[in-house]
Amino acid sequence: MTTPPRRPTPASRTTRRSRRPAPRSATFVERNRTRLLWGGGILVFVLLVGMAFLGFTRQAYACLDIFDPTPAPSFVAPTTAPAPGSPAPASGSPAPAVTAPPPGYVQPDMGHVHADPGSTIRYTSCPPASGRHYDAPLGPIRYGYYGPDEAAGPPGWVHNLEHGALVLLYRCAAAPGSSDAPNDSACSDERQQALQALLARWPASPLCKIPATDNVVIARFDEMASPYAALVWDVILPLETLDETMLFEFYARQAEQFNPEPRCPDPTPTPGPTPTAGPPTASPGASQPASPAVSPVASPAASTPASSAAPSPS
Repeated sequence: MTTPPRRPTPASRTTRRSRRPAPRSATFVERNRTRLLWGGGILVFVLLVGMAFLGFTRQAYACLDIFDPTPAPSFVAPTTAPAPGSPAPASGSPAPAVTAPPPGYVQPDMGHVHADPGSTIRYTSCPPASGRHYDAPLGPIRYGYYGPDEAAGPPGWVHNLEHGALVLLYRCAAAPGSSDAPNDSACSDERQQALQALLARWPASPLCKIPATDNVVIARFDEMASPYAALVWDVILPLETLDETMLFEFYARQAEQFNPEPRCPDPTPTPGPTPTAGPPTASPGASQPASPAVSPVASPAASTPASSAAPSPS
């Protein structure tokens, strides 16, 4: 007899089912992969935009102090009277030439090292006539006129000063630390037109003969004590008004004198006049020939009397 197949009991079927591996549940990352990818991308984008915004809005420079020199006394020419005990000058001798000191105030040099773009530069005093500055393409900045709302800061135009340029600054806000009202007149349409017209009349540079359109920067700067200030390397001329005569004299006497990177070679000194050779033999009683250091044109009072002078060669 053949034994019929034994049918599994319900208990055996339950045991058999329990031996099968349970289905694996998905992890949190697997369930939310798409959402996490999108969220991470948005977060990175927001961080990059925030860093760019902070870098754009962060001021590129800081002033530790405001340059406000004590006004110098008015220039007084020295007297031509001889000092006690000195010989009296010969009759008819011209008075010694007297030249007034050049206008402006010397500011201690702050160096001329290039700074990394985007870094904050700290100047010992402002407006700075020297110091660290940005290199290309952030400096030197474009020459010419900048309106009140155009960006033109020291990290850029200090590089212009390094090459011998002049920077004319005007202040629109109140003086730092002052409760005075803002100097709105400097930013009025009339004043801005006067600045632009002044640039059109500006002479060429005294040494390199560079036109003002390629050697002068006019820009707004509020961190200074005076309404206006003209700067060349290491020298500042504060101004209460836009004095054209004083500006052009300052430019003629102080520009291109101290900048560490000149834009043209120094001029070749012009040789002085060659002294005329004296007679081959000195006659008795004749005066000795003048030293080459002495001016070839002698004053009448200093000439040798005619009775003792050698006869002139025909």
